[in-house]
Amino acid sequence: MQRTLRTDRSPGQALANVNGEEITVLQLNEEIQRAGIPATRQPDASKQLLQALIDRELLEHAATQEKLDRDPKVMGAIERARSLIVAQAYMQKRLANVAKPTPAEVEEYYKAHPDYFDKRKQFSMDQLVIAGSDLTPEVRKAADSARSLEEVAVWLDAHGIKYGRAQITRSTADLNPALAKKLLAMPKGQLFSVREGERAMMLSIAEVREAPVPLNVATPQIAQYLLTRKHKEVAAAEVDRLREGARIEYLNKELALDARAAPASLANPRGTDAGDAGRAGKAVAPAAGTASGTGPAAMPETAPARTTGAGTPDAAAVDRGVAGLK
Repeated sequence: MQRTLRTDRSPGQALANVNGEEITVLQLNEEIQRAGIPATRQPDASKQLLQALIDRELLEHAATQEKLDRDPKVMGAIERARSLIVAQAYMQKRLANVAKPTPAEVEEYYKAHPDYFDKRKQFSMDQLVIAGSDLTPEVRKAADSARSLEEVAVWLDAHGIKYGRAQITRSTADLNPALAKKLLAMPKGQLFSVREGERAMMLSIAEVREAPVPLNVATPQIAQYLLTRKHKEVAAAEVDRLREGARIEYLNKELALDARAAPASLANPRGTDAGDAGRAGKAVAPAAGTASGTGPAAMPETAPARTTGAGTPDAAAVDRGVAGLK
């Protein structure tokens, strides 16, 4: 629960005066709330935030002295920020009365997506990571003929090719349904591989186990997902309503959208997909890639992988690659 700085005087009580401009309790309280500082830390944080407000006022005063507030770029940025704030305030007001999902709606969603919850399965996978440039036809042939990932590692050692080892865990809630179905059909230990820019990964399924999520555990996530989806639908409907009642004239016809295209707007303040509710707190959204070839050598080409030390791609990179397997 947020606690604000107490004062015996009015909310506008001045805490400091900088070149004739007051900094008030109201301003400090807003900074505390925006920073999400817990009540136990607010006394100490208030001192630091007040100094930050003073510094901001000093910089603003200096900028004004140099007439930077009249610079066209600055004025444009200020107008854009104002427009966004006002538009978001309007949308938040419209979304304030959206009804929260009922227990029946939550249960209906739960039952409609068994792979995310009741029948969720978890894949444990081992992987070897090599440089994309080392993925030669010779390496592909060795991977195709290997019976295990360990055999591939021995072959790489024998040929002086550097690699990293890692283990990853994904569930049927993390992966798109088509990919999850393919992985479930693979025998334990079967090799497959993905490519991520300058990295290539050879993987094998070590274990597939049941990992159900009971309704009482999934309820908060499902409820949040359904509420966000309702917000998205209401916001989109409101934008459509405003567009229908407005007179919009495109002075540059080349920039006019096709009537079938959805305009970019505040209608989707928080994009979600159906898997979000079943990811048990994860925010992993694998993209659907395109694989070329067949068998272990199928390598989807996607964006360069980020690494998290020792040349090991991060989880998102692996997800993007794995999602493209055929």
